[in-house]
Amino acid sequence: MAKHREDDVAYYYDFHPTEEDLMGETSVHAALIHYLMDVLTWLFRGQVCAIYENLNFYQTANPMEYPLAPDIAVLKQVDFQHLRSWKVGQTGLAPQVVFEIASEETWKKDLDEKPLRYAQMGVQEYFAYDPNEPPLRRRTVPRLYGWQLSSGTGKPQMQALLAGSQGRLWSAHLDSFLVPDGELLRLYDRQGHLRLTEAQDEARRAEDEAEARRAETRRAEILAEKLRSLGIDPDKL
Repeated sequence: MAKHREDDVAYYYDFHPTEEDLMGETSVHAALIHYLMDVLTWLFRGQVCAIYENLNFYQTANPMEYPLAPDIAVLKQVDFQHLRSWKVGQTGLAPQVVFEIASEETWKKDLDEKPLRYAQMGVQEYFAYDPNEPPLRRRTVPRLYGWQLSSGTGKPQMQALLAGSQGRLWSAHLDSFLVPDGELLRLYDRQGHLRLTEAQDEARRAEDEAEARRAETRRAEILAEKLRSLGIDPDKL
């Protein structure tokens, strides 16, 4: 039976594994999640934003409710907290963006069932990506699928996004293009610049600084050679 706290529901699946928990994950699946977590964390640096991996989300006070636990959930304008789970409407609003990374066991649910379930939760954008090689659905071309919460009246529903060149999709909440790249899903800004992780950004800055120093050294060598051609010893200046 579910345990209970004085001021809140203690959900059964916060203390017991779900079917997804028991499946485990491949190294490809894990690597992509970690990469996206790093990219998103650096993208929202300096902003109020909570990014969670595999956190249980609930919508009712039923202690036996089966949760949705997206591989990645992005909650903008929310301070990060160490939580066992998130109850939409009580802990805070639904995530603006969620990601599911395909596995053999979950791919059908990711595409056929979860768009509606995330719509009912109030998620604004939902993306599902298949990093496996070969792709799990070998007869279909897309690796990346995306949906956006319909702004129409009536029951909440997700509207499928149309892919552009390279199978890319636009995320308004991430202000980024999502572009399939085999085992990785890349994010690019409007100008086509790759969204980097903190480590990648630091490496790029270090390389830029090194290149600037090399350029300055080359300019100094050219100037010294020019002075020598004029009969001037640059070392005596």
